[in-house]
Amino acid sequence: MSESRGGELPPKSGTAARADTGVVRTYVQAAADSVRSRIGASIFERVAGSEGPEKRRSIHDPAGERWFAEDRPIRRVHGDSSMFVGGIRALLLQSLHPLAMAGVAGHSGYKGDPWGRLQRTSYFLAVTTFGLSDDAQAAISRVRGIHQRVSGTAPDGRPYAASDPHLLSWVHIAEADSFLRAHTRFGAKPLDQAGRDGYVADVARIAVALGVAEPPRTEAELADQIGQYRAELQSTAEARAAARFLLLNPPLPIIARAPYGVLAAAATSMLPSWARRPLRLPYLPVAESALVRPAGHAMVQAIRWAIAPPGEARQAS
Repeated sequence: MSESRGGELPPKSGTAARADTGVVRTYVQAAADSVRSRIGASIFERVAGSEGPEKRRSIHDPAGERWFAEDRPIRRVHGDSSMFVGGIRALLLQSLHPLAMAGVAGHSGYKGDPWGRLQRTSYFLAVTTFGLSDDAQAAISRVRGIHQRVSGTAPDGRPYAASDPHLLSWVHIAEADSFLRAHTRFGAKPLDQAGRDGYVADVARIAVALGVAEPPRTEAELADQIGQYRAELQSTAEARAAARFLLLNPPLPIIARAPYGVLAAAATSMLPSWARRPLRLPYLPVAESALVRPAGHAMVQAIRWAIAPPGEARQAS
């Protein structure tokens, strides 16, 4: 083999250099895909549980009739990583109704089994949004059966029942408003006005099946109904305790607390001031605009990258 002056190897041809670059790029991409796969699997297991892969196949794989066509807004919203932010906001907002919060505190086990509650909720959302019609109806029936067994007396002496259409309506509109706002701010492809109205109409079908009497069917009706409940919302010890648990003491390993903190801060930043005061949450509009929202976007994008299939993840990165 010939050598150049000074004993150095001759420079590689352009073709050989490109080949080496391609090998390095392939190696780096394979390593990135491996890391992404491990992170995505960890997130999915937390949200869906150990039976998550089997449940996902049962929801998405079989052919058959579904409640919502592939082009419906509910599929875009509920399939987006912004739901992580929307879910935290929904729990904070729901806690402001003292009767709804009494039911959660007394029966949900959100502190003793928070991951189990999350996994049951995520399955319900997934199967009613994407699953077969019969499976969606079966999930509705299970939840209604649970609601029939949940009743009691709130700390202020008033009776409550999870099957009460008025309380069901509050839980529904708090979720719908939170999921829609999170998607509008952090979603990959935010909906236009027609799409947002379509989303509210889509989730109304699930609400009616659960026992909500007159759910909103447009974004304007959703805002109006939330306004109607404001007189009933209160600062209670149970609501403040739930907020501290969600925001300050989540049952997470140390390594996951910083990413979760970003999601929690993003969720808090979407609450109106009238909802923050009862929960004793700060209102810092300048810091939220300059720091929290960009960090929220980055974290939601990172989750989107982690849980997407390899080809989609490369396009998102």
